[in-house]
Formats: sequence, structure tokens, C-alpha cells
Amino acid sequence: MSADELLEPKAGVPSTDVSDPQYFHKVVDCQYACPTHTPVPEYIRLIAQRRYTEAFLLNWESNVFPGILGRTCDRPCEPACRRGRIDEKPVAICRLKRVAADYKGEVERYIPGAPAEKNGKRVALVGGGPASLTVARDLVPLGYTCVLFDKDPCGGGLMRTNIPSFRLPEDVLDEEVDRIVGMGVETRFGETVESLKALLDEDYDAVFIGTGAPRGKDLQVPGREEAAEHIHIGIDWLTSVAFAHVGEIGKNVIVIGGGNTAMDCCRSALRLGGQDVRVTVRSPRADMKASDWEIEEAELEGVPIFDNHNPKRFVVEDGVLCAVVFEKMRAEYSDTGRRTLTPTGEEVTFPCDDVLMAIGQDNAFPWIERDIGLEFDEWGMPVVDKTTFQSTLPNVFFGGDAAWGPENIITAVAHGHQAAISIDLMCRRLSLTERPQPGTNLMSQKMGIHEWSYDNNWSDHRRVPVPHQDLKLALTDLSVEVELGYDDKLAVQEAERCLNCDIQTVFIGNKCIECDACMDICPVDCINFIPNDAEDALRQSLRVPAVNVEQDLYVSDPLRTGRVMVKDEDVCLHCGLCAERCPTSAWDMAKYTYVEAQASPVCTLHNRAEFL
Repeated sequence: MSADELLEPKAGVPSTDVSDPQYFHKVVDCQYACPTHTPVPEYIRLIAQRRYTEAFLLNWESNVFPGILGRTCDRPCEPACRRGRIDEKPVAICRLKRVAADYKGEVERYIPGAPAEKNGKRVALVGGGPASLTVARDLVPLGYTCVLFDKDPCGGGLMRTNIPSFRLPEDVLDEEVDRIVGMGVETRFGETVESLKALLDEDYDAVFIGTGAPRGKDLQVPGREEAAEHIHIGIDWLTSVAFAHVGEIGKNVIVIGGGNTAMDCCRSALRLGGQDVRVTVRSPRADMKASDWEIEEAELEGVPIFDNHNPKRFVVEDGVLCAVVFEKMRAEYSDTGRRTLTPTGEEVTFPCDDVLMAIGQDNAFPWIERDIGLEFDEWGMPVVDKTTFQSTLPNVFFGGDAAWGPENIITAVAHGHQAAISIDLMCRRLSLTERPQPGTNLMSQKMGIHEWSYDNNWSDHRRVPVPHQDLKLALTDLSVEVELGYDDKLAVQEAERCLNCDIQTVFIGNKCIECDACMDICPVDCINFIPNDAEDALRQSLRVPAVNVEQDLYVSDPLRTGRVMVKDEDVCLHCGLCAERCPTSAWDMAKYTYVEAQASPVCTLHNRAEFL
């Protein structure tokens, strides 16, 4: 074989296009996993520098509710956190967000308001929850008149009615809702929209529906009707608690259900007089829908969880509920992971005074007429485009739980941002499918031969526990917040655990002399200089096989020897040792900034288009 043949590159995985805005975005696992794509490493660095106001405003740009979400977010970012691959505990991203909100300075001067000259367009927002509030926040500064309707006397939606105040204090909720309303939103609180057709007949250019999933599911088993007085639908009961319509409950309480609502119900019941409060779920514990931390909080307060318990009948004596009979279940899983629950034949009886039913939520649209051109699917859900959030009525949009069923607050915010883009495009008679692109920037962090503009030393500390209120005090009052949050010292200690995943290792192939020094110094052996190959074979031929196919390989153009540089992005620590060691500066550490587009002239390609 000739020398030229030896140097001829082997066909295989194409070289990585780092100009694709999604490539390095995907490497920042936490930001990529966040539905609103909040720049997590950047705000954590700001917290480590005690620049809390800036950290808060960076959060507010994307997730809109830093104080609320810093306490209640479902945290899709944390399972994705790269730190969790080192010591099994991710950075406390959610609770650091709360630090930014708790320690921020005066921010109102930075909040945009309605311009003096409006654009003449009116948007009705039905439902006062996070999706509608996000739409208003994005559209009001553009000159839109946003009118917010909600049946409750104040805004917040299910954030107010279904999240107990011991998790989300009322003053935190009020502050963040009022911040948006104060931008110039017209509010119609205490007003129920009873007809979409009638609303469309009013002078609105667009209608956004963010009414959530307000109907709790019920369970029809023997004894249900006879015991109705002491069986409560979970979300309705939590609403009654939130507005102080309910102030006590029986001593023996059974909560049926395994989601976050069930956890809120059982913890609320403890504070309203419940002494023996139990949670029952028909599935195995591993299949519970509640977040792990919500389950942990409930158990820390003494609530036992009985899995594989399926309610069979309510026992009523002399017209009074006195017990629930459960049949024990056994879970069986097929090779495809499909689960089947089978009764074991064993029954167990739990005495009770009250039952809280938290087995799921449904959407309810009795106020939307079925003859106005808005199509519904076979499950009674509106037909909504997943990109534009537009219904089959061009000027009606959906978001949050109202679009495709129950999700979470951060997803509702993401829906609101995208719906606002669509409403803005529609009102300017532009294509809703030509979405504005994200803003990106890649900037070298080099300040010297071995010096970076960010701290690349990583802390070996374990995750810092969040301080809690004394349990005896916490259980006596619904308004006592259980989690106290980090103080500034604990916040810095936790922030230092972040691995700065947005500081990217950028490879410049024409500078590489293939000395393999970077490969030798890499602490996780993720850098390789090998012949190219088909992806499956290439992943297996790395020094440490790249088993996570969800994360991409970084593959260079062919080098002088015909080999390619291959880096497994999944395990890289972003420590910068490769760039420090490289004698030719073929490696650089560059900060990657990714900003998701919103309804803003800065983001919109057609920002000079006039309203027609």
C-alpha cells in the first residue's frame, strides 16, 4: 500500500459543523433540557460572583418566574446535569435560581412597560396562569393591548390554587404576577369566560387560551356516592385551602394518587389536623409520577406511601365514611417495558375520615362551542399545531396544560413564548412557520497561555443540602415556608460545583500537530486520534466507548496523518486541561451563548414589517 493510500481519510462520520446553533447548545445539557432554554451555567457563575440582580434578570428573560420556579420547578435540567455523572448528585440548579430571586436588588427599573404608542392590536388571554402571563409579558412591550380574564380574584392560575403556600409563599407569587400585570396588562379578574364565540365577536385580533387542566379525575367504585361528603377531588380541595374556604380535615386521611398533587394534598392535610395521613398508589413506587424530591419531602414529614394498592370500595357505616378497602397489585413488565397490573387476591383495609382523590387531571372546555370552526380530537382536546400553537381557528391559540394536557410551569412558560411569537407574526400577516432563529455567540476565553476568563477549577464538594424550617413549626401553619433556601455562603459553595458546560472545547484542526498531549492529559479519556469509521464502530473504538448515543461525537476534518480527532461530548468535564496542554493552541476554550428567540424586534427577522 502506498504512502498516499495510508494518508487517504477513511469514510465515516462527517466532520462536526460547530456553526450549527444546536450543536454546542446540545452540549450544555442543563440549558438544552430546560423548556425555556434558560442559560443555567451563566446565571450560576453570576451567583458565584454574588451578582444576584443580574442573575435574576437573566432568568427573568427566559423563565419569567425566577422566585416561583426557584421553589416549584419540576427541574428537567437537573437530571441532565453533567455533575450528576461525577458524584451522582446534580447541581442544585433550581434552588440556586431561588437565590437569585431572594437576594436580587431593585429590578423594576429594568422591566419594560407598554410603549406610549400602541400598535392597535388587542389580544384576549383566557386564564391567568403562567402561559397567559408569559404571552402578556412578551407582547405588551411590543404595543399590544393584552386583556387577561380569570375566574379567580387574582392572577396566577394553578400556581396560586394548587401549590400550597408552605411551598410557594403568597408574597412571592404576588410579586412575580404583579410584575407582569404592572407592565400594562388589563385585568378582568373574577370574570368567567362562558363563550368563546362571544369573545371572538368582541374586538380582539387574537385569543390565547391558557386555562390549564382544571378538572380533577374521579374514581367510581362502590360506596363513592354514599361517601361523597368526605371524598374530595384533590385539586378542588387544594383550591379551597388556598382561598381559606377549608380550614380543617379529619384525623385519618387517605390520599389516593402518586403525582405531585397527591404530595401537596398529604402535606396540606397534615397541617390542617390530619394525624394519620397515608398516600396510596396503585403502581409500584418506581413508577410514581411525583418528583423524587416531592416524595422525599412528604416522607420526611412522616407520610407513609403504600404502593401497589388499588382502591376497591369505600366502606360506609351509618351514612359515614369509615374506611377504604384496597386490593394489592403486582406489576409485570413485558420485554418492551409495557406494564400490566394484576390483582394478587390480597385485600387490606385502611380506616379513614376523609379521602383526597389525586389521580390525575383533565381539560374542560364546555365554554368553547363546537360549531365555530375549532376542531377537537377524539379525546376532546383542541387540535393545536405543536410548532405554532395555533388552533384550526387561525386567530385562536392554546398553551400550557390547555394545549395537550397537564405538564408543569416551566413548560407552560415555554408555550407562552412560542405562542406570543405566533400571535405577533399573525398580526403582522407573516408566516407562522418561519420562526425567528436563536441568538448565538462563541467567544474565546483565553487571557494568556494558561489563563482563562472563567474559573476552571472544579469543586469536589458534595451537593449542599437546602436548610429546612423546624418540622414542629412547619407542620403547625400552612403559611410557614418549609424550605429556607440557601444563604449567600451556601449558595456560592453549591454554585462552585457547576462544571461550566457552556465553556466549549473548540478544536482547530489546521493547528494540530497530532502530538497526542491533549489525549494524555484528559482526565476522563474523552479525546481520541483515530481513523474515521461508521458511527457505531467509531463509538466502540474510542479509548472509552461512547455509549450515550443521545449526545453527539465531536469529529474533526481529516488531519495530516489521515486520522481524525474524536471527542465524546457526553463525558467531557470542560476543565480546559487540553487547551492548557496543547503546544500549538489547537484547542481553545470558548464561551457559547445561546438565547432562545422570543416575540421581539431583536429576534424577528422581519422586524421592519408594518402592521397591515
